[in-house]
Amino acid sequence: MKATMRWRCGRGSRRVGGIYSQVIALNVTHRIRTRLSLALMLALPALNGCLWHTRKVPVAKMPVNVLTAAPEQLVDAINKQYDAIDSLNATVTFTATEGGSLKGRETTYTSFSGYILLRKPESLRVIGFLPVVHTRAFDMGSDGKTFQLWIPPKNKVIEGTNAVPKPSPNSLENMRPYVFFDSLLIRKIGPADKLLMTVDSDTGVNPRTKKLEIRPEYILTVARPQAQSNVELAERVIQFSRIDLRPVEEDIYDQNGQIQTIATYGPMQTFGTERFPGTITIKRPLEQYQILITFQKLVVNQPLTDDQFQLTVPQATPVQKLP
Repeated sequence: MKATMRWRCGRGSRRVGGIYSQVIALNVTHRIRTRLSLALMLALPALNGCLWHTRKVPVAKMPVNVLTAAPEQLVDAINKQYDAIDSLNATVTFTATEGGSLKGRETTYTSFSGYILLRKPESLRVIGFLPVVHTRAFDMGSDGKTFQLWIPPKNKVIEGTNAVPKPSPNSLENMRPYVFFDSLLIRKIGPADKLLMTVDSDTGVNPRTKKLEIRPEYILTVARPQAQSNVELAERVIQFSRIDLRPVEEDIYDQNGQIQTIATYGPMQTFGTERFPGTITIKRPLEQYQILITFQKLVVNQPLTDDQFQLTVPQATPVQKLP
């Protein structure tokens, strides 16, 4: 009885005596793969120029002097800085940007001048003027508990608490005094606060030398324990430059662990006898706006009276009261 053999194209198997032989197919496949692998290995030296490309990139250099500090030293520096300032009277320039990835657009408005008055414990006055005509764009005053925001171009006054119950599509109407207060002065760190310090580094271009440099940092997390829980939520994260141990950024979180405010502090400048950041950038990621404050003049610890924090609004102006 003759055995029959038939190739089945595309299946890699044979019919021998009416029975499929998988073993024979596997042996053939193994030999083919082995030969292909050997051929590829022999061809690699000739192909290496096509498989990768090397290019030069700027080398970031570590600063010559990098300071070290214990967490207690950083806390002490923050608390002393806060205690040293009782009031601020500043002439500034505002640059506002609205929008971002959540809105799918971003608009940067023309810079405008203004004033900031701050007095502990919570009093604040922020005034902005329209470009060119120099009339008031907004005027906001607060005693720390309630606030008034007058927007003359809209003939509108908003009154309420510091909370934002329902965000407005207009970012200007979402401004609250505590956002400015907490960004201008980094609040003290209390004895009940829990601390976590880590070491990190960033890279950036030195504005003076125009060269790429490594920026070593300390990251100090301030957490507050939750009642009847072993969970601690971050309240603030403060970044310190290890070049001079000054704070360069503070991230402020809400009770749900979301970042409410990011305050970035520019290089220090001298205003009279005081040293203070020349710029402070306030970012509000959830509300998609940011304000760059550039300080032109600054007077610290000047006596400020109650009436300097009170708005004078025309009587016929409509008032929108917030809960």
